[in-house]
Amino acid sequence: MNHEIIIADLKDIDSAAERFLQETQGNRIIAFYAPMGAGKTTFTSAICRRLGVREDAVSSPTFSIVNEYRTSDGESVFHFDFYRIGKLEEAFDIGFYDYIDSGCLCLIEWPENIEAILPEETLMVSIRVNPADNSRIVSWED
Repeated sequence: MNHEIIIADLKDIDSAAERFLQETQGNRIIAFYAPMGAGKTTFTSAICRRLGVREDAVSSPTFSIVNEYRTSDGESVFHFDFYRIGKLEEAFDIGFYDYIDSGCLCLIEWPENIEAILPEETLMVSIRVNPADNSRIVSWED
């Protein structure tokens, strides 16, 4: 089944994140495919807000590769950014499999750079910019 959420304006992002969490419930590994500037980190931040993560805690892990956040329920959320990764060994070096085997929610930006080691159950999500009105289209198939 194909799913699509249109985010017409930034003011709609929290409700879009809530809907996304409802529709993807049970998926623990989520990979966001999008070009630079399409809103991967912004959408990830909205997801984390909906989970009760302190807003000031969420930032792009571009240099650290992974950030860990805590939800209001005390659960860990792992936020990865593989933009700067040069080879798969770097993902192994940070213990990627330990994170994804933890049972915690894992949100992955730039999954293209580690696609060969993504588990089969990874939910592949696309974020596209509609050039006509600059809205964002979040889509996935299950």
